Amino acid sequence: MSHAIPNDARPRLPRGVRLRQDKARNCWLLLAPETLFELNQSSVEILRRCTGEQSFAQIVDELAQSFGVDRMRVEQDSQALLGQLLAKRLIDL
Repeated sequence: MSHAIPNDARPRLPRGVRLRQDKARNCWLLLAPETLFELNQSSVEILRRCTGEQSFAQIVDELAQSFGVDRMRVEQDSQALLGQLLAKRLIDL
C-alpha cells in the first residue's frame, strides 16, 4: 500500500534511518533498523533532497530542472517511492 505525499509536505528521513554510500559495493543504501535497501540512482537523488527543508513540490521542481525531464514524470516517480517508504515508516513528513 502506498500513501500520497502532499505538495507542501517536507519529507525527511526519520531518526535511525540513513542514506549511505557503500563504496565497497559501489552502491547507495537506505539503512534502517534490521532493514537494508539497495537504491537506484533516481531513488538516491530523491532521498538526498529529503532533509525536511524543502517541500515535496520543491523537490520535484528541482529534480525536473536539474535533469531536464518532464515534471509530471518526476512527480509520479517521487510519489511512488516516497509513498512506499512512508508506508514502511522509512520517511517522515
